[in-house]
Amino acid sequence: MEEIEVPMEHLQEQLNESTRESEEKWILKVALSAAILAVFAAIASLLAGHYANEAMIEQLQASDQWAFYQAKGIKFVVLESKIDLLHQMDKKVSPNDEEKASQYKEDQKKIEKIAHEKETTSAEYLVLHNKLARGVTVFQVAIAICAISALTKRKWLWYGSILLGIVGIILLGMVFL
Repeated sequence: MEEIEVPMEHLQEQLNESTRESEEKWILKVALSAAILAVFAAIASLLAGHYANEAMIEQLQASDQWAFYQAKGIKFVVLESKIDLLHQMDKKVSPNDEEKASQYKEDQKKIEKIAHEKETTSAEYLVLHNKLARGVTVFQVAIAICAISALTKRKWLWYGSILLGIVGIILLGMVFL
């Protein structure tokens, strides 16, 4: 009886081809996950920039209100000086002047309230910006680890990058909660 010879070369080629296909599929998954992480990073970056701009605008508006507050204060002091001088010279003070002086004080209280609200809003926007900036950083690190995993063909690095991506998504989601 003749022995059946198994063509080992053909088997080795099939194994190599199967391994290559498996690696190609895995690299495709790594590339796709890196692209998805990049999309999340872009969204987080856009929102972080938006909130930084809003924080700056609110702070500028608060500064404008404080300047307005000071202007009202200066007007009040000038008017008070006028009233004091008239009192010292035993002259009659216009009721209109006294009414204006009290109006300046009321205006200052309203302006002060608005300025504090603007400062508070600015601080809130800055907190959101900082959370998103951390998220962007986490996404960028995750993308870099994806690239390293593809180059070194280490799946555990890819899993780590996915885990970091989830952390970034959580940071992004916290902004909306």
